[in-house]
Amino acid sequence: MMIATAGAASQALAQEDTFPYNNEQFADIQMLRFKVEGFDDLTLRQKTLVYYLSEAALQGRDILWDQNGRYNLRIRRMLETIYTDFKGDRTTADYKAFEVYLKRTWFSSGIHHHYGSEKFQPAFSQAWLREAERSAGISAAQMQANEELFPVIFDPSVMPMRTNQKDGEDLVLTSAGNYYGPGVTQAEAEEFYAQRKPASDPRPIMMGYNSRLVKDEDGVLREEVWREHGLYGQAITKIIENLQQARPYCDTEKQQRVIDKLIEYYRTGDLRTFDEYSILWLKDTEDLVDFVNGFTETYGDPLGMKASWESIVNFKDLEATKRTEKLSQNAQWFEDHSPVDPRFKKENVKGISAKVITAAILGGDLYPSTAIGINLPNSDWVRRDYGSKSVTIGNLTDAYNKSARGSGMGKEFVIDKATLELIEKYGDLCDDLHTDLHECLGHGSGKLLPGTDPDSLKAYGAAIEEGRADLFGLYYVADPKLVELGLTPNAEAYKSQYYTYMQNGLLTQLVRIKPGQNIEEAHMRNRSFIAHWALEHGKKDKVVELVKKKGKTFVKINDYEALRGLFGQLLAEVQRIKSEGDYAAARNLVETYGVKVDPEIHREVLERYERLNLSPYKGFINPVYIPVRDAQGRITDVKIDYTEGYAEQMLRYSRDYNNLPAIN
Repeated sequence: MMIATAGAASQALAQEDTFPYNNEQFADIQMLRFKVEGFDDLTLRQKTLVYYLSEAALQGRDILWDQNGRYNLRIRRMLETIYTDFKGDRTTADYKAFEVYLKRTWFSSGIHHHYGSEKFQPAFSQAWLREAERSAGISAAQMQANEELFPVIFDPSVMPMRTNQKDGEDLVLTSAGNYYGPGVTQAEAEEFYAQRKPASDPRPIMMGYNSRLVKDEDGVLREEVWREHGLYGQAITKIIENLQQARPYCDTEKQQRVIDKLIEYYRTGDLRTFDEYSILWLKDTEDLVDFVNGFTETYGDPLGMKASWESIVNFKDLEATKRTEKLSQNAQWFEDHSPVDPRFKKENVKGISAKVITAAILGGDLYPSTAIGINLPNSDWVRRDYGSKSVTIGNLTDAYNKSARGSGMGKEFVIDKATLELIEKYGDLCDDLHTDLHECLGHGSGKLLPGTDPDSLKAYGAAIEEGRADLFGLYYVADPKLVELGLTPNAEAYKSQYYTYMQNGLLTQLVRIKPGQNIEEAHMRNRSFIAHWALEHGKKDKVVELVKKKGKTFVKINDYEALRGLFGQLLAEVQRIKSEGDYAAARNLVETYGVKVDPEIHREVLERYERLNLSPYKGFINPVYIPVRDAQGRITDVKIDYTEGYAEQMLRYSRDYNNLPAIN
């Protein structure tokens, strides 16, 4: 999965566009809107399909909130009651701080930062919050019950990290995420799944992928499976109902079979059925409208096994997809010419499909903060035997790019005018190409050696996999093959991507880190270890440097061709680590180059960034789909509306998609 990066978007010249991309800012976040270009051109059947799939995408909202922390739903409901019913003075500093806290909690689907995982520290007092409860008419009995939430909210030592990745600590016990029950340790969880893995299975299920691991009163471990009539069953039933309503409006029987199999999986929780669904889904490449709905990515689990719930509904951008089709049609060429050891290459690349999509709705772990590219399914054997489906989310990258124009990031952090002009000219193009390469070919490349456990890299697996895909994209964005295919205009364009990537990995992504903290998030770790490894290994020949100009630190690339060679060397090593399951090497690479932050550079970057008055994180407000019905209740049209505000949308979602009890 490709995540948008701080400072990576090109500083392109302003263009006339009256769509209101930028919305409100609070804390370290800016809200954006995305335009669903082409929706009105869809057939009524396709619009109706989008509508029902969008409803299914929103019905699972509470699942992610609960996955992110066992107290999150209770806290959200208390905070929202205060927000809507508070009768006191809304102009005080305490109330304003409360409002920001609630908006941050909405954005992160819980009380921990969506990216850094650290718990928010309220800027209002416990006494004020109790008085606010009374002002909002919360009963004495409910206030007494809410007292359990106060240390969770206010005490910095209670549940400080949602997903802890600190080397040497018990990652399960020290993570606030709700993927494991109270008292379950990392050693117990790892042993539980190790004992259940068959000695030899060429097509293993992704064990633990859709369950919470809990310990009963006798100390016996068991799984609570996320399925209908199981854990999260109330929300899953609502998802199924909307999938069933969507089914008649599919353009093909193939997509109907995809929905049928997904419903079967939701009802049974059977991971073999999930693999069957994944194969049907990746083979469905003809339908214009497509969707992801389910337990998908494992970044939130400190052990990288259990999947968060997410959804996206989309339709194909036919013109832009011509770009990605050129890559997928040449997938075997890229695999054959990769700089990795031949033992780790796929002899026969199968089922690689890629497209550029227009996002229609975002849900779960893709909302409000979202990826800009996705490659699924995650199962290694499914990818090996059947291939994968890759998407670049065109209208979201477009929104990011337009919101970044005129921000001042380029002038502040790019070393000289010539480099900035290069980025302005080619940056958007090469950003999109790197995303295409990352998703379409990077994640789809390489293979595990026989006998390698897909989970052998443990907590470092996500950073290594994202680094592998990034390196594949970096190596090939500079290849003459892209000029030959007409994807880049000349042999110089790729330099814009090399500069912004190194700048981001070494400098500008640090705006997302608080002083004194290390890097925790997998995508940030992968960018950091790539950039710092290249800096270190190119030091002798001064391939790339950090230099001072007028007291400010800048990235200076002296030899772009040599930098490509370094990316190729690291790609070969990262693929070896992945293919052999070399945990020790993965740990060494990530911990040496991807985790620690230079405090002096960090302080400088934060000071320079603060003067720009920007937000390092961005997320999206969804459009609203409004069905038009005739007297018989049949949908005759679906309208799209972009006017709903951020707080208005969050409160509506809490009202209309309130599907889980407060404690699960």
